[in-house]
Amino acid sequence: MELASLLGLSAQAEVLLQQAERAVHPMFEEVDRIAEYNQAKVLKAFADCRIQAGHFQCSSGYGYSDIGRDALEALFAKTMGAQDALVRPQIVSGTHALAIGLQGLLKSGQALLYATGKPYDTLEQVIGIEPASGSLQERGVGYYQVELNEEGGLDIPAILHMLETHPEIHVVGMQRSAGYAWRRALTVEEIGKAAQAIHDAKPNCMVFVDNCYGEFTQIIEPCEVGVDCMAGSLIKNPGGGLAPTGGYLAGTTEAIEQVEAALTAPGIGRACGSYEASYRPFFQGLFLAPSVVRAAVRTALLFSQAFTILGYAVNPAPMKKRTDIIQCIRFGAKEPLCAFCRAIQHAAPVDAMATPEPWAMPGYTHEVIMAAGAFVQGSSIELSADGPICEPYTAYMQGGLTYEHGRLGCLYAIDAVLKSRK
Repeated sequence: MELASLLGLSAQAEVLLQQAERAVHPMFEEVDRIAEYNQAKVLKAFADCRIQAGHFQCSSGYGYSDIGRDALEALFAKTMGAQDALVRPQIVSGTHALAIGLQGLLKSGQALLYATGKPYDTLEQVIGIEPASGSLQERGVGYYQVELNEEGGLDIPAILHMLETHPEIHVVGMQRSAGYAWRRALTVEEIGKAAQAIHDAKPNCMVFVDNCYGEFTQIIEPCEVGVDCMAGSLIKNPGGGLAPTGGYLAGTTEAIEQVEAALTAPGIGRACGSYEASYRPFFQGLFLAPSVVRAAVRTALLFSQAFTILGYAVNPAPMKKRTDIIQCIRFGAKEPLCAFCRAIQHAAPVDAMATPEPWAMPGYTHEVIMAAGAFVQGSSIELSADGPICEPYTAYMQGGLTYEHGRLGCLYAIDAVLKSRK
C-alpha cells in the first residue's frame, strides 16, 4: 500500500480504490475513443483556421481588429460545429454567458420556456424566478417551464403543447448537465431530436442550450444537431485547465448577431473587447481539452464505483453513459458530505491546508460547502467538489486535469468518509 503510506492514509482506502478501478476499467476504452476523435477534430480546426503564433498576441483599449480574439472565435465556432462564436475573457462565468445569450435572444413581450425543469440555481435571478434587479421578467420577458419525462428525458409532446398554447414563447432553453438535480445529463442526440421538433412546429423559435460541463464528452456538440445557440464557461471543459477566465457563446450567425449587442452595447457588439494578457492559454487550453475531459470522465467513473461500494447512492451509476463530467454522491447527512469535500480540498495542489466550511454563496438558495484547490480560482475542470447544506446532502464532484490526480483525490475521499463513520 505504497500510496496510502506515502500520503498518511489508510490501507483499507487503497484496497477499496483498487477494487473500484478494476470494476470500471472496461469503461475507459470508450472514454479514450471519444477523446481521440475529439482531439482529431480540434487539431483539424486549428489547421483549418490557420492558427499561428501571432494570434497569441495581446491587445489593449477598445481592441479593434484584434486578430487573436477573432481567430480564437473562428476556432471555437469550427470546433463546436457552429456558424459563429463569441469567446471573451470579459465573460466572467458560465452564468454570465447564459445571461448574455438569453438577454440577447429575448425581447419584452416574448417568453422563455425551460424544457429541463427548474434551471440551475444561479439562473433563477437572471430569469426572475427569484426577484432580482435587471432580471428577464423585470424586463417584460415571460417564463414557463416543462418538467422532464419519467425516463429523465425531454418531454417533446409537452414542449410542443406549450409552443402551441403560448405563442409568445420565442426561446426554448435546455440544461445539458444535471446541475443540482438528481437526474441524468442529456445526450446531444436527444437535444437534436427536440430541436428538430421545435423548429418544425415553430421555425422562428430559438433553441438555447446551457452546455456547461458537457463539452467533449461526446463526439458531437449541440450546435451540430440544430441548436441555435449554446453557452459555457472557459474555466470548465473547453478551457482545458489553462484558460484563466472567460466564457463563450456559439451558434448560428443569426443568433450570435442578436447576442453580441448584449455582450457589450448596442452599436458596438463584438467589435470591441481587448485583452492585454496573452491569448495563448485559451488556444492551448482548447487544444488540451479533449484529453483533460477524458481524465475528468475517468475520474468520475472511479468515484461512482468507489462510493457505490461504500453503500451510497450515486448518479450516474458506474456503468451508465456519461454526457457531462459531474458525479453526484448522496450522503444523507451533513458530516460525510463535509468530510468528502474537505478531503478533495486536502488532495488539491493549491490551498491544500485550507479546511472548507459551509457559507452563503451568492446566487445559491442554501449554504454551500465547496472544495476548489485549483490553479484557476473556481475552475471546475480541475478536481473540485461542492454541495448544498440541505437534505439529502449530495456532493457534486467534477474535474481532474489528470487521471492520476483524480485517482489520488478519490483515495483521499474514501479515507475521509471511512473515518467519518467511526
